[in-house]
Amino acid sequence: MTEHDERQGLFWDVLAGRVAPPPAAETLGWQLVSVDPARGTIEVAFEASERFVNPAGVIQGGFLAAMLDDTLGPALVATLPEGQFAPTLDLHVQFLRPARPGRLTGRGRVVQRGREVCFLSGELSTPDGKTVAVATATARIQTLP
Repeated sequence: MTEHDERQGLFWDVLAGRVAPPPAAETLGWQLVSVDPARGTIEVAFEASERFVNPAGVIQGGFLAAMLDDTLGPALVATLPEGQFAPTLDLHVQFLRPARPGRLTGRGRVVQRGREVCFLSGELSTPDGKTVAVATATARIQTLP
């Protein structure tokens, strides 16, 4: 039995195969690299498809923003107990350089966690370590119906 099988909650249920992954994560090629709920950190990988390119041949910014949202959110959601979720209230992205199709790595962290409102930050980088975009987000912890 792995840690994924023992822990409960949406994030862990997806990793253990008890719940299907979100279609958006599948579209983005989301893969968990590492997660540390105690520290509120996560590292994930994405496979930026040729289908994500704009007319200039680089990944369209909306896909990079979605990747960052799907990095920062899980950094927090992995820390939550069963029955809670934390939708993003605000996402601010800064694009630093073009990204090409292929593997991109997202690193996210919980900066500050309150009872309901949490602040997150992270970055998306290329395989050679160049940062292509950074983001901050605000999320609100909610109990699922």
